[in-house]
Amino acid sequence: MTFEVRNDETGAFAPAGMFDIRGAEAGPLARLRVGVKDVFDVAGHRTGAGNPDWRATHAPADRHAPAVAALLAVGADIVGKTLTDELAYSLNGENHHYGTPVNPASPACIPGGSSAGSAVAVGSGLCDIGLGTDTAGSIRLPASFCGVWGFRPTHGSISSEGVVPLAPSYDVIGWITSGVGLLSRVADVLLPASLQSSCESSKRLLLPDDAWSNADPVVTAALSGSMAALADRFAQVSRESLTGDALDSWQQVFRITQGREVWQSHGAWIERAKPTFGPGIRERFQWASTIDETAAARARDERRRIANSLDEALSGALICIPTVAYPAPLKGMASSDASRTRALRLLCIASLAGLPQITMPVASADGRAIGLSVIGPRHADHALLRFASSLAAPN
Repeated sequence: MTFEVRNDETGAFAPAGMFDIRGAEAGPLARLRVGVKDVFDVAGHRTGAGNPDWRATHAPADRHAPAVAALLAVGADIVGKTLTDELAYSLNGENHHYGTPVNPASPACIPGGSSAGSAVAVGSGLCDIGLGTDTAGSIRLPASFCGVWGFRPTHGSISSEGVVPLAPSYDVIGWITSGVGLLSRVADVLLPASLQSSCESSKRLLLPDDAWSNADPVVTAALSGSMAALADRFAQVSRESLTGDALDSWQQVFRITQGREVWQSHGAWIERAKPTFGPGIRERFQWASTIDETAAARARDERRRIANSLDEALSGALICIPTVAYPAPLKGMASSDASRTRALRLLCIASLAGLPQITMPVASADGRAIGLSVIGPRHADHALLRFASSLAAPN
């Protein structure tokens, strides 16, 4: 193990987060550089979770998180820990304590979060693979804003041991790369080979009107060409509502069930340590503390109904939606509840049912990157990645 201090002008890495851990001498990812979101344990290093009080109250890790160990075992090199929003409870990528990483696609704009540093590090060429987590869109949104590829797998397909939780029934380990080929190579290492459900036989493409109408006109215009090319691959294309025009209700179900789990994960530590949180994060934790079990139980029941309806909709089909409803906002203008709600209306779809989703950097508008997403059936992770690879292949 060797350590090297490097200069990071992008702000992608966490404080004291730049170091080198060399992986195995040979393997399918040999000498590829990995930036690890600072919610993963890396042996000998403190897991800061984007908050100085969390960092101060937790000892250095005595072992690697299994996902980190798996990458090292196949030859990847860890180049450091990347910056996250505080305890991963934000979609902005603006950290009150440590600053805002520079969006490589549009430097005047936020990078998106909470896996902000991983997306910025990949987009800036500081690493090849950005390891992160996705609960409410924390891989998908920053990948879209930073113009890179992002993948969230089926929930539960990768162990979250050694990872700071947010809302465990939603949390997944995901990753970001500059190309779909490497996205698939990481999947071959981290995902079980048994995840072999197929989506190649999918004959229908769902372009749900309720999801597309939620997006800004500039987003739908930028994605129109890619959407049409994708639709040409399918025998049937449906634009019927996915939610029965209930996107707002779905987002509320997600918000309540997530918030209840967030407080169960961190409430005791917050009451004991009395940490300092930045604006937005502080209020979000306070709100989470007020959710009672009766409301949460009702929302969980509705979540099960939603998940069943999505499984049914994806039988023989794929869903295509804009990754985010709007382009990356300017720095300092992204903290409104209204913006977060609009983003979650689309991001909550895969999260509620624990489905795999890939975001593809296919367009731009006004100098800002725009991502297009495809959601696949549960456990069709490898097949979804193969499908995305076929889209990216030259004709």
